[in-house]
Amino acid sequence: MNRFLTALGLAGATFLAVHALAPLSASSPFTGTAQAQDVPYVDDRSDGAALVRSLYNAIARQEYARAYSYFGDRPPAGDYQSFVAGYKDTVDVKVKTGAVTQEGAAGSVYTPVPVAVRSVDKGGRELVFAGCYITRIVNAAVQEPPFTPLHIESAELEEVKTAFDDAVPKVCHTPS
Repeated sequence: MNRFLTALGLAGATFLAVHALAPLSASSPFTGTAQAQDVPYVDDRSDGAALVRSLYNAIARQEYARAYSYFGDRPPAGDYQSFVAGYKDTVDVKVKTGAVTQEGAAGSVYTPVPVAVRSVDKGGRELVFAGCYITRIVNAAVQEPPFTPLHIESAELEEVKTAFDDAVPKVCHTPS
């Protein structure tokens, strides 16, 4: 288990996810190290996997307010300043998503998204994390303003010793 998870004492899925992601970087999740301004802007909430890729795109572009907003009403790390501070030593990040399924429950659609994340810090240390994001949207037809878009409901990631290309979990499940 990595230093971020151990320090937290596994306080909760959303809080856990942010600190598991703390080693992420300000580089392109698609092409390797790049300047934030060189990374094309992606903000896609069309499905759970696209939302997770958008999260990492925002981090790559150092658009931390946008990244933070993808967590909806359950922001990670408790406060924005702590969230931003988690990325100060990062230089590269890549994300891979696996096969997703949608599950409906009580007027919402949940999408479990299996992921692998590879991060590199300023010292060149590479870490691989694997786990699941759960995204959620309340049935859009019954919402009233303000509209709540697809958002990250929770996440559980942990450091793994598996190679990045092989680290994406085969399946994720919605919380019961």
